[in-house]
Amino acid sequence: MEALNTWIEVPQNSDFTIYNLPVGIFSTKIRPNPRVGIAIGEEILDLARVAEIGLMQELEANKAALYNPFLNDYISLGKSFTTKVRKSAQQWLTDENTKLKDYQNIFVHQSKATMHMPVRVGDYTDFYSSIEHATNVGKMFRDPDNALLPNWRHIPVGYHGRSSSIVESGVPIRRPNGQTKPDDGPPVYGPSKRLDFELEMAFIVGKDTQLGEVVTTQQAEEHIFGMVLFNDWSARDIQKWEYIPLGPFLGKNFGSSISPWVVPLEALEPFRVTGPQQEPEVLPYLKYQGQKNYDINLEVTIQPEDSEATTVSRSNFKYMYWNMAQQLAHHTINGCNIKVGDMMASGTISGKDESSYGSMLELSWAGSKPLNLSDGSKRAFIEDNDTVTMRGFAEKEGIRIGFGEVRTKILPAV
Repeated sequence: MEALNTWIEVPQNSDFTIYNLPVGIFSTKIRPNPRVGIAIGEEILDLARVAEIGLMQELEANKAALYNPFLNDYISLGKSFTTKVRKSAQQWLTDENTKLKDYQNIFVHQSKATMHMPVRVGDYTDFYSSIEHATNVGKMFRDPDNALLPNWRHIPVGYHGRSSSIVESGVPIRRPNGQTKPDDGPPVYGPSKRLDFELEMAFIVGKDTQLGEVVTTQQAEEHIFGMVLFNDWSARDIQKWEYIPLGPFLGKNFGSSISPWVVPLEALEPFRVTGPQQEPEVLPYLKYQGQKNYDINLEVTIQPEDSEATTVSRSNFKYMYWNMAQQLAHHTINGCNIKVGDMMASGTISGKDESSYGSMLELSWAGSKPLNLSDGSKRAFIEDNDTVTMRGFAEKEGIRIGFGEVRTKILPAV
């Protein structure tokens, strides 16, 4: 990739470099109505303000999409539009003589901004696409010698989740109540005792389809706008009791958390890698060409209240057995229609060694091996007032693309 230099000050190891330029929805005390912005360094480029000064004709003609509490209308303008905006922003931010410098109130410092949910999520699907995670769960709860279910290597397994409870970073999640089943007695009602995070990433649909239309693996990336970090909170004890015969319900739908900045798929182009070999050979509609996995470093920290944070997991998105193109192709093979803003999560991202497991269920091996935190406390699962933070970035040959963070505090049950 061509080396780019920006006149905006970008701190070393910043997630929001000139190569990234993610989009999000922000507001400030002075600009209380949410609007579309682009992150660069510690600043936000106010696209609505850029449209007002007439720096780009296409932006000016579509101003309404920029004064909007969600990115859906902006994304709906199509990749030809959004990609041109991103490339234009790169040009403005690398040109020492840009007209941006002639105007005030073009930038907002991120510390003075409030970030909002980036998209109105119409539908949400959660996949189960890490073979390491699926194998670990199978060993714990089914058969150590035959951990994967018969269908797992043949289809990208997934379920339809609850979009209404997806929230942005910083919004606390309350410990859920529900039914659980002790090993030695009847079901009981009360707060979950096995609250867990799930380290995931999610892609946001960027192009509608009609009912009956199929998206192939070759077409899939035309329908993917960008990606966010995704924490799919799970109440393992509630889930264990309810999931047979129809799968996750109350153990999952109480909350999921996402990072507020959406990294365009185009920004991740330099970080494509080859995915794991799939055996047995997949059916024709799931075959694909090229590199469809992405080398994105991920980490999770746990911070008890009034204490320091401990890194408990370091993983990577490149481990995924089923890639995004296959997930979308499978999702639509029956004619299911998708809409701009729909969110599809990867499922827990685990690597091959214990330090790369993407959930407390695996890290503590169902609670049998609690983790030691840096303040001397132990964790088998997440406790009240713990703050869980996920971060992700890709880096190669001096180019860094980051996702920021998704940070969530767990509140006690009511």
